Amino acid sequence: MRPSQRSRVSVGAALLCGLLLRLWMVHKFALIQGDSLIYGNIAANWLQHHVYGFAESGRPTLIRLPGYPLFLAAIFRLFGVGSYYAVLRIQVVVDLGTCLLVAAFVREYAGERPALIALWLATLCPFTATYVAAPLTETLSIFCVALAMLAAGRCVANGYRGRAWPAMLAFALAYAILLRPDGGLLAAAVLGWLFIRGILQPKAHERGLAKLIAISAFTLLPLLPWTIRNYRTFHVFQPLAPRYANDPGELSESGYKSWTKTWFADAASNEEFYWCSDDCPLRIEVLPGRAFDSAAQREQTAELLDDANDGVAITPELDAQLAALATQRNAEHPLRSRVGLPLLRLADMLFRPRTELFPSPARWWEWRKHPAASWFALIYALLNAVYFALAVVAFVKRRVPLAVMLLAYVVLRCLLLLTLENAEPRYTLEFFPVLIAAAAFNFRRDKEATS
Repeated sequence: MRPSQRSRVSVGAALLCGLLLRLWMVHKFALIQGDSLIYGNIAANWLQHHVYGFAESGRPTLIRLPGYPLFLAAIFRLFGVGSYYAVLRIQVVVDLGTCLLVAAFVREYAGERPALIALWLATLCPFTATYVAAPLTETLSIFCVALAMLAAGRCVANGYRGRAWPAMLAFALAYAILLRPDGGLLAAAVLGWLFIRGILQPKAHERGLAKLIAISAFTLLPLLPWTIRNYRTFHVFQPLAPRYANDPGELSESGYKSWTKTWFADAASNEEFYWCSDDCPLRIEVLPGRAFDSAAQREQTAELLDDANDGVAITPELDAQLAALATQRNAEHPLRSRVGLPLLRLADMLFRPRTELFPSPARWWEWRKHPAASWFALIYALLNAVYFALAVVAFVKRRVPLAVMLLAYVVLRCLLLLTLENAEPRYTLEFFPVLIAAAAFNFRRDKEATS
């Protein structure tokens, strides 16, 4: 076969393998609970009763941005309210579209062969494929990252001529923000880099600066009705979603979460504590040694947890006591609280086995309890590390186009993740379009990369 024929066969084979992998994930590991049901509840109530809120109480809410509920509502309208499996199948298509976008980005700068490698790396990536099996924002957020990468590159390459690519860039950045508050980091990295580039090269980009201003305006425009709605409904200025996902007047449990931040270092603690504050016992025996600085503090912590378990919820008084305990621990060990633990949480989000949607133990390192599951988790972690290692090699060798923009996004997101108290690996899935594209650039034939 001629090269173009071989390429078409390879593209078809990659997409078929990617489709089968994702359909298998949906069949075996579909997970519709927790946040998925919150999004679905909001979408159903919005569709049926025209209230952006919860069906049971009928009350409005602002704890989730409207991007994903809008996606769910559109699917519920077509296939029926609660049609979560229709959502998952559409997410399969969206994620395959993401794979094509990443390959198209690589092809722009490196040609056919690296693009095909990028496509295979993307379609066979189990980490992004897993999340099509959960009605969550991840699949759409990753799509927005890939579309923004490609659209930004095309805007620069053609001098912002035409409307299609600027419109696609504005859509990707705006919808990323409407999906999750941290989506704003994508806009900050992409638009920030494009503006700086335009300012440094004004003659070549006079048209570009005007287009960039328009793109920025359209990126932020969808937040205007959401902000107005929140002010009119709740009398608060809330252009995004609140940090602790609480409606005005609800207890945010900020004290409890500040206390967990003084010892959280891995995702296993999410199931055992972070998501357990009001519906399951808080067991002191599963706490690591770093949760106490003395025997007296351990006793104090035990008493507070007993109070929480007696009431089956965190009360304002108990939340205040936990906040005081957190303040004490932070004052006694500022370096641990401000540097050590945040770095450990970030490392855990980046490199732990991404098996959270599988029926796999959170404490994967306890080999004697489940050796087979531990071995699988270790292999999965090593595969994840391979994606990161290939990307690092490409960036170090300066083979990645638009490297400053891509690295700016990664760095900004990492800085945000350092401020979080809970380590959730899914928060780093948005890196994979960058990682896959960078990895593929290792296979370009030329020795220089456009930066």
